Amino acid sequence: MQESRRERKKRETRRRIVLAAIKLFEEQGYERTTVAQIAAAADVDPKTFFNYFRTKDDVLFVDIGQDVDVLLGAIARRRPHESPGEVLARAFQEYAAHRRPKAPLREPEELPAAARLALTTPALQAKGLYLLQDLQQRVAGELLKAFPGLDPITAAAMIGSVMGAIQQASLTSVRLGRSQDELWEAAGQGLGLAMHGLLSVRRPTESP
Repeated sequence: MQESRRERKKRETRRRIVLAAIKLFEEQGYERTTVAQIAAAADVDPKTFFNYFRTKDDVLFVDIGQDVDVLLGAIARRRPHESPGEVLARAFQEYAAHRRPKAPLREPEELPAAARLALTTPALQAKGLYLLQDLQQRVAGELLKAFPGLDPITAAAMIGSVMGAIQQASLTSVRLGRSQDELWEAAGQGLGLAMHGLLSVRRPTESP
């Protein structure tokens, strides 16, 4: 019970910080908002803010790349006779199953505001693009390790297609005002549609 209360308090504090930051970003702009202002609006001190987030942009991007080792590890443990597409599909499914129960709860009204800020604020656009490209390169690199004979361009295109499908399906769910659970379902739908193209990539011939 004590641990449960502690974790609940942490979630509540984290959510207050996120809501305060999003509100201030929208009211006065991302660039003009300081960590001190966010902390004050969330009724915490700046030290507490930094216990949860390294920088103010982490409020919107902290979930990107979380537990990515689970995704990379699933690719590294490719099963005999799996094609590259099958490995990717399984890896993203394993990642979602691992990550979904741990993802901080966000209410429907938070999701579109966070997405809107990330898509319309130049500094945040650059940050989001950098994080996404870095993640894609890491996943593509792991796929090439699992399939040494795979063409690097093909690997990059595969990662781009699956992550692009997941991202766009998720963003559309957000724009439609749907819940966080529905967002996860939309991401799964995007993965399912991308699979049709992924499964067309055959397993490369490997040297004995």
